[in-house]
Amino acid sequence: MNKIEPASPERLLNKVPEVTLYFWVIKIMATTVGETAADFLNTNLNLGLTNTSILMAALLVAALVGQFRKDRYVPWIYWVAVVLISVVGTLITDNITDHFGVPLQVTTTIFAIALAATFAAWFAVEKTLSIHSIFTTRRESFYWAAILFTFALGTAAGDLVAETLKLGYLYSAIAFGAGIALVTLAHLVFKLNAVLAFWLAYILTRPFGASFGDLLSQPASNGGLGLGTVGTSALFLTVILGLVVYMTGAERRRSALDAARLV
Repeated sequence: MNKIEPASPERLLNKVPEVTLYFWVIKIMATTVGETAADFLNTNLNLGLTNTSILMAALLVAALVGQFRKDRYVPWIYWVAVVLISVVGTLITDNITDHFGVPLQVTTTIFAIALAATFAAWFAVEKTLSIHSIFTTRRESFYWAAILFTFALGTAAGDLVAETLKLGYLYSAIAFGAGIALVTLAHLVFKLNAVLAFWLAYILTRPFGASFGDLLSQPASNGGLGLGTVGTSALFLTVILGLVVYMTGAERRRSALDAARLV
């Protein structure tokens, strides 16, 4: 009997998940948690911006060490890193704005340039920005650097639109959500390049999630629904946990199937 050909090394060793509906749901919820959890630790627990930043940065480093040590995508490690990098990205912007008084217009521009430079360096070295080929340490390093800058940029852009430009949390979420819908339409109908569409959507989900998180958590006097940072963070973390448990089971079943194909 002929043996079934083994899956390609790219499939076996790719360090990031497939881009599915679950991916986008968790990503948006992680961005929301990044906004609300940063506020909760900073304000509700009275850790202060500096202590919160140090604590979350240390946890992020530990998560990324675990992520880099794996030779393939492991759902719980990957998504813990995403949630933590979301919080740290938020805190980077908050520190620059609150501690150093840098206007949001400037931070938005700085992080947009930093992200563009990361993409340029990544493409110059690897000749691709596709997330379907993250199977070397160098590519993964570029990937996580880009992710960090998308979160910092998204935080700055979301706060700029919602607060500085006074559009409000609801209309900011609608505006960024419309941007995501337009990118999706451009890809599905007008065949916008898949890699470009992915990164545009990924960037826009951060300010969308930040605005949505503020809409849910902030008091009505500030234009929110008053659910609080505790309730919002707990709700979204519970949903993320449930989806990650499901995805972990699916990944194990797929790995078992791949192993069976080698027999």
